[in-house]
Amino acid sequence: MSDSTPPIKAVVFDAYGTLFDVFAVTDALERYCPGKGAAIAQLWRDKQIEYSRLISLSDPSVKGSRYYESFWSLTCKALDYALQRFDAKLDDGEIKSVLDQYHALDAFPENAGVLQQLKQAGIQTAILSNGDPAMLDGAVRAAGFESLIDCQLSVDEIKHFKTTPQAYALVEQRLGAKPAHVLFVSSNGWDVMAAGWFGFTTCWINRAGLPVETLGPQPTHVGRDLTAVLSAIGQAG
Repeated sequence: MSDSTPPIKAVVFDAYGTLFDVFAVTDALERYCPGKGAAIAQLWRDKQIEYSRLISLSDPSVKGSRYYESFWSLTCKALDYALQRFDAKLDDGEIKSVLDQYHALDAFPENAGVLQQLKQAGIQTAILSNGDPAMLDGAVRAAGFESLIDCQLSVDEIKHFKTTPQAYALVEQRLGAKPAHVLFVSSNGWDVMAAGWFGFTTCWINRAGLPVETLGPQPTHVGRDLTAVLSAIGQAG
């Protein structure tokens, strides 16, 4: 870290795809829909994000109040769409078993060690997610991260999904850290791009080996897994 680089006072993580593997649902979908599990899981994820953007951008308000649905509601509706798209017939019990996995998604294997090192270094940690509180609570507990994450920030509190500026502003409001002093970590290129626009120092966890987005600011740091965070703040080794 150069002398001109603002010191990092907090590391804020996206949840889905960054700390927790959203495609951990694929095996269950494959059991119920042989040969279609991976495709359904991908479309489910794409629709989940698309629906959040449609609400944020279109704001289909009822007169006098702003329209909002929780991320859990959008997750359920996105799965319904994906199953219909692939003509997959699941009964209510099977659908529930797939949805329940969102409360206990697998954490990526290196994450616990990285979070422990941040804790030992005295660096504040938080999650900023579209997920509503119950979804995040379940995933954090299932991963055993309760003592490693200082604060869970859900956009449900303000009813504005990422990538709206209001969503990223939650970090300063709740943590008291200016954007330049925050390292925002996400595996989603669109999330990193918007966080950079907002003024955060960013770290893109490019697990899939994708090209960098050609719109917006480049990520400040890039790595293939969460250990890139330690290099970004000078805690590697």
